[in-house]
Amino acid sequence: QVQLVESGGGLVQPGASLRLSCAASGSIFSSRAMGWYRQAPGKSREWVAHITTGEITNYVDSVKGRFTISRDVAKNTVYLQMNSLKPEDTAVYYCNTFPVPYGAWGQGTQVTVSS
Repeated sequence: QVQLVESGGGLVQPGASLRLSCAASGSIFSSRAMGWYRQAPGKSREWVAHITTGEITNYVDSVKGRFTISRDVAKNTVYLQMNSLKPEDTAVYYCNTFPVPYGAWGQGTQVTVSS
């Protein structure tokens, strides 16, 4: 059974930084691309970034230059470094495999950007 546990969210002011972590159990982490997704209030969940097993990364245009995705294979963990946060980044952030999410979603971690 695969488990995904996200952490690191919080309430921050515009311009601040946060680092999200996602610990993945099971064998999926080392063999699949991993992605970060987010769901803002009243909106559908959207893809934010992903990283392949070969460390190739890609981002949605709205976060390019501000967010950085990385992975630590030894720790089965994927990270999302978020800099220069904006109010429109407010959402619940989730991780999962990319491009096809695997199994159940984790509980997510809330990121709120507000002055």
